[in-house]
Amino acid sequence: MDSTAYAHRRARRLLIALIAGGLALLIPVGVGIYGLARGPADHDTQTPAHPPETSAPMEDGDAKSPELGRIVQTGNPEEFARRVAKALFAWDTTTRFGPSDYAQVLIDAGDSSELDALASDVRSYLPTAEAWAQLKTYQARQWLTIDTANVPEAWETAVEQARPGQLPEGSTAYTITGVRHRTGTWGTVPQDAERAVSFTVFIACPRPAPEFQSICTLVRLSALDNPLH
Repeated sequence: MDSTAYAHRRARRLLIALIAGGLALLIPVGVGIYGLARGPADHDTQTPAHPPETSAPMEDGDAKSPELGRIVQTGNPEEFARRVAKALFAWDTTTRFGPSDYAQVLIDAGDSSELDALASDVRSYLPTAEAWAQLKTYQARQWLTIDTANVPEAWETAVEQARPGQLPEGSTAYTITGVRHRTGTWGTVPQDAERAVSFTVFIACPRPAPEFQSICTLVRLSALDNPLH
């Protein structure tokens, strides 16, 4: 790689990191479902929420199948951003899979030029190994329901100000708002919790040659609850 190409690639990475903002400030995923780490609420007749049939963002199986699925490929930017968002929050401690397995689903959909940085982004959304071990004792599950998915004005401004080659071809961003759901059991008492979340998904959907189908890739993620507006 010549010095000019390296400089362009380094400048592109720096710009994306600056746009994402706060990516180094990892927002810890809670150790347990709200209510599980401190015991059940005063009333013990709660009915747990159940993930909808269509909540899984992957194909080729689900969390209880021999292998995790993958994010379904598409050239539609908004649809891809929604699939990424659901995959980012979808995990189940009652299966044989762990955080690294769920992280790999996102990384497999990543842009080849940003995989190391993307892996760090994804890890910030998933429980640590220690937290996972505790969550397993509660048989915890998690998924996301999406409320909105929009291209933020800040991204449009960034694109206008970016120099040629600073952003990946076909790059765009979608700020996602929604509700994170968790269910589990404290002793024999079902527990469930909901939490509003927001974040930005940075993707690239380059225009393909006529004989090929457009396929989007995941570039970066903003910090949780620190989206572009």
